[in-house]
Amino acid sequence: MSASRSICTRAKGLLAALLILCAVPAFAADDLSVVVLGSGGPGAVGRASSSFLVLLDGTPRILVDAGPGSFARLGETGLPFGAVDTILLTHLHADHAGELPGLVKARAVAVRSDITFRVFGPRGHAAGSDAAYFPSTSRLIDLLFGKQGAFSYLTDFSGHIDFSVKDLAATPVKGAKPESILSENGLEIHAIPGHHRDAPAVIYRIDYRGHSVTFTGDIDSNGWPDLETIAKGTNLLVFNTVVLDPPAAPPILYTLHTAPTDIGRIAKDTGAGKVLLAHLSPATDGNRADVEASIRKSYAGPITFAEDKARIDP
Repeated sequence: MSASRSICTRAKGLLAALLILCAVPAFAADDLSVVVLGSGGPGAVGRASSSFLVLLDGTPRILVDAGPGSFARLGETGLPFGAVDTILLTHLHADHAGELPGLVKARAVAVRSDITFRVFGPRGHAAGSDAAYFPSTSRLIDLLFGKQGAFSYLTDFSGHIDFSVKDLAATPVKGAKPESILSENGLEIHAIPGHHRDAPAVIYRIDYRGHSVTFTGDIDSNGWPDLETIAKGTNLLVFNTVVLDPPAAPPILYTLHTAPTDIGRIAKDTGAGKVLLAHLSPATDGNRADVEASIRKSYAGPITFAEDKARIDP
């Protein structure tokens, strides 16, 4: 083989290796980190919908929301899914819970042994509620995976699957304190009601080995007091960012979501170390400079716009 051909062959091999490395992100084993599986909202605009993996010591353990598209993004990260045993649902809108059956099946296939999922999510509406009806999280799991559920076959598809479900308070109450929902081996998870108009909602905070991350879910102004209570001193505040400042969005959207100026104020008041802007809509994604400028009126810390498959360390 000629010298020039040998050099060319080695160059092609190096290029192929670099392409492989670029295609599958590498994730180091920090105490606590967050990988974005879905950074978008309900529209089909090229981003997966809201979903996050929380890694403990480099191992994926906690799934926060399961929006459509997160199944594919999970595969693209190359991350193992076999140790995920805890699911936190902020609310039961389709763009936050619609991929749950696919991800449960992915976990079953990854392990091929018995599994117990711990699932936390909001209580539902009472029967006969005047508002749009939302089931409790336990009812949702039964409708999907129970004996008469739409995907009941999955409970014995690849080993037996059990679900340990806890329905959480999801109506803001003045003076409410965060509820401890899980405490083990240095992992602490707290929850407090959020407010997303008619959809029962929950805010979560995860603490592990001196690091913390708080997930707001979708909240409007009625959810701010509870968010400020649970997020005090959090290292990373993951804030869903759907609307621009008034009057740039239809008024009804401000009864569902928080505007950037208010995100900045809350981030400052909680002392958040970093802010991750997630659940991006075309409006906020297409006007990043305006969004950041509004937040900067109050908050001086690091701000990151979420991207599918991105990793953030608190």
